Amino acid sequence: MQELWKILPSPRHLSVFEAAGRLGSFTAAAQELNVQQPAVSAAIRQLEEAMGVLLFNRTHRKVTLTDAGRRLHADVTRAFEDVLRSVRQVRQYGRSDHVTLNASSAFAYYWMMPRLQELHRDHPQIDLRLQSSDHEPDIDAENISLAVRRGQGDWPDVHAAKIADEVIFPIASPLVMASARNLRSVPNLLHERLIHLEEPIRARPTWRQWFAHHDVHNREPVAGLRLNDYALVLQAAIAGEGFAFGWQHVTRGLIRQGLLAARPEWAWRTGAGFYLVWSKTRPLIPQAEAVRDWIIAQAQSEMREIESS
Repeated sequence: MQELWKILPSPRHLSVFEAAGRLGSFTAAAQELNVQQPAVSAAIRQLEEAMGVLLFNRTHRKVTLTDAGRRLHADVTRAFEDVLRSVRQVRQYGRSDHVTLNASSAFAYYWMMPRLQELHRDHPQIDLRLQSSDHEPDIDAENISLAVRRGQGDWPDVHAAKIADEVIFPIASPLVMASARNLRSVPNLLHERLIHLEEPIRARPTWRQWFAHHDVHNREPVAGLRLNDYALVLQAAIAGEGFAFGWQHVTRGLIRQGLLAARPEWAWRTGAGFYLVWSKTRPLIPQAEAVRDWIIAQAQSEMREIESS
């Protein structure tokens, strides 16, 4: 590091260089950094003189990075992003004792919500913040304590504990289930109105894949309602809009309450699972450890209950 400061005239020149390279303009960089344009030009010139190489091609209306400039800009940008990530994490350590759990809206509504009273009873001191998301977040960059992910549990950036196997079966309101025509075999479900989950970012199993698992090929599922959030799918099924996918770990409570009926004998065990994950690089605060252990214990108890039923 000492050698770097011998080469560079000022650490601030790297900030000026990063902004100018990103924006492609000395004037725009000056506006972003709240300085005058000549100050940006002077900083870039001094940086080039110190390094002995041109970093920008200058024309009348714009500037572009040279090959050397592009190489340096990529490394400087990456270094600044690493510093920003670290600063966010350190700020989080210093001022926050709340626990953030990121999950799909359906998991938050139908798995966590019914258990919150018990969590508060067991850990009244914990400030839990439920956060729903339509994508898999970067838990380090976004300062998330815990998250729920679907997959195989082998992500390189996080620790993972399985909280449910992925088991999918058809569900519908009790009235729709009872009035369905001749549901003695899987192919007959093709004649019913289906509710499709089409999330914009995360990949999820489809009705086509479910039918293929049951050896029903070359027959398209009938058109039906298409929604981009599983919590909406469940509400539509409860309202009698048709048959939907029932992820076992999310829908068990709704089935027990009689809000939904299911065909568990047509279950598809996909081989994937749902995992509670937390960072490998950022240690959990004690409150987050307590929530993690509590959720895992709840999930293991439920998995044992399912296996014994």
